[in-house]
Amino acid sequence: MFVDQVSVYVKAGDGGNGLAAYRREIYVPKGGPAGGDGGNGGDVIFKVDEGLNTLMDFRYNRHFKAKRGENGMSKNKHGKNADPLVVEVPPGTTVKDEETGEVIADLTHHEQEAVIVKGGRGGRGNTRFATPRNPAPELSENGEPGQERTIKVELKVIADVGLVGFPSVGKSTLLSVISAAKPKIADYHFTTLAPNLGVVETEDQRSFVIADLPGLIEGAHEGVGLGHQFLRHIERTRVILHVVDMAGTEQRDPYEDLVKINQELEEYDSKLMERPQIIAANKMDMPGAEENLQAFKEKLDDDYPVYPISSVTKEGLQEVLYAIADTLEQAPAPAAEPEEDAGEQVVYRHQKEEAPFTITRDPDGAFVLSGPRIEKLFKMTDFTKDEAVQRFSRQLRQMGVDDALRKRGAEDGDTIRLLDTEFEFMD
Repeated sequence: MFVDQVSVYVKAGDGGNGLAAYRREIYVPKGGPAGGDGGNGGDVIFKVDEGLNTLMDFRYNRHFKAKRGENGMSKNKHGKNADPLVVEVPPGTTVKDEETGEVIADLTHHEQEAVIVKGGRGGRGNTRFATPRNPAPELSENGEPGQERTIKVELKVIADVGLVGFPSVGKSTLLSVISAAKPKIADYHFTTLAPNLGVVETEDQRSFVIADLPGLIEGAHEGVGLGHQFLRHIERTRVILHVVDMAGTEQRDPYEDLVKINQELEEYDSKLMERPQIIAANKMDMPGAEENLQAFKEKLDDDYPVYPISSVTKEGLQEVLYAIADTLEQAPAPAAEPEEDAGEQVVYRHQKEEAPFTITRDPDGAFVLSGPRIEKLFKMTDFTKDEAVQRFSRQLRQMGVDDALRKRGAEDGDTIRLLDTEFEFMD
């Protein structure tokens, strides 16, 4: 089964907790703090494996969670960092944040890697908080939570040539004749429900990958029929090969077929019209095909090369394969590929700074604190230690939480809620 789009939940590992410990060795009075830092949590990394050609593995496993870092230990021993969780994907995989639609990674070549979510930093042990004023602190940090997000993983088949055309024009038959691929062939629409890839070699030993893509119909750019499932895969091809039923066996005009296909391609992505296009006038062994070919050429405004072929009698196949090979030698790689050369470039994107906290009210009158920064501080605080609680209180005051609550009308004894924990406001 071919799977080319799936929704996946990924969670990086949390950082390990720091330790509050002290040196207790004979003949070492007042040894001081000796709590080690926690290890970093594991990242979730997607890595390209050219041996894969489908997202089938994601069909059965849609949750990926990396391991957390090891907790800090006594004698200033640092907890072990967790290994990253490496998930193998096929070339042509695009990863997007499902909530925002932002493209996180575009993975196109073998062994290319991308960090999808980053592991949390390990919490600091009490050694880190020692000062001349407080040489033996009881204070340590919990590990930072790892990032988590729901992502959409899409596969765009990477092929040199994409076969396009209406259903039942003979694309699958053509692929089966010119390559070793064995696509499903039958006399009804939408026999091809998923892309089929075949490697073609010409008589002069030039080879290329050709993809038989699901048939197009009007409105495909809006998702009608197989719609986006088809159009997504044409994006990475370098040459577009139109297969036109020149015999009109479906009572359609061959020229109108070509016009409608190109309209759908342009509506989906106008850049597709910049790709070289070759027309294979198929089914020339059928009655009326010669007359239709003459009329087709008279109507054709663009200078697309037209090659009469028959997949059944194999007439004209070598000529069209030579033309494709010649065109590929001159055709540039699609615009989506340049990321391969971007190793030395760093792209900085402006990210709007989020408010450190927000205040809302629950129906029971409690004040609710929320926000990524304040929730992260809360999760990294060890509330079993008085010093850690006092530090958390100072951090909230410095962030302006106390003043903001007063402005919202908070008074002594009011309930303040943060995640699953409730506090009492004291003015």
